[in-house]
Amino acid sequence: MIIKKNPKPNPELHKLDRLVGIWNVSGEVRGQVSYSWMEGGFFLVQYVDIEGEKGLEFIGYDEDSGMLKSHYFDGDGKVLEYQYDITDTDHIITIDMPGIKGCFCGKYSNNGNTITGCWHWKQGEEEMGYRAVFSRLNLS
Repeated sequence: MIIKKNPKPNPELHKLDRLVGIWNVSGEVRGQVSYSWMEGGFFLVQYVDIEGEKGLEFIGYDEDSGMLKSHYFDGDGKVLEYQYDITDTDHIITIDMPGIKGCFCGKYSNNGNTITGCWHWKQGEEEMGYRAVFSRLNLS
C-alpha cells in the first residue's frame, strides 16, 4: 500500500457540490435531508429525517471502481451501500446488495433547486417504492 502525502479529493466529488444545503422532502413521503462537506472534502455527509426515520450517509469517491459510492447508517442499525450517478439533469442512486436491489431515478429542475423522482426497490420478494420531490430551502 502506497500512502500519498497531502492527498487531494478526486475531482469527481465536485458533482456532489449541487447537493450541499437543506432540502425539504414531499410527495408520498415527508421530511428533510441536509448535505454538508466533511472537513478535508473527501466525503459529503447527508443527514436524513424522512417520516421520522433518521440516518446518516457518507458519500465519497471509490478509486478502485471509479464511482461515487456511499455508506448509509440508519437508526435500526442497518448499513446500506449505494452508488451515485449525477449529471446536469439526472440524479441516480442505485443499491445492489444481498436481499435488496433498486434505484432512485430523479431529474433536476432547470435551476437545480428541485429533484423530482421515484425510489423503486425489491427487498426479498417484496416490491416497494415511492415518489418524492426534494426542494432546496432558500436560506437567504
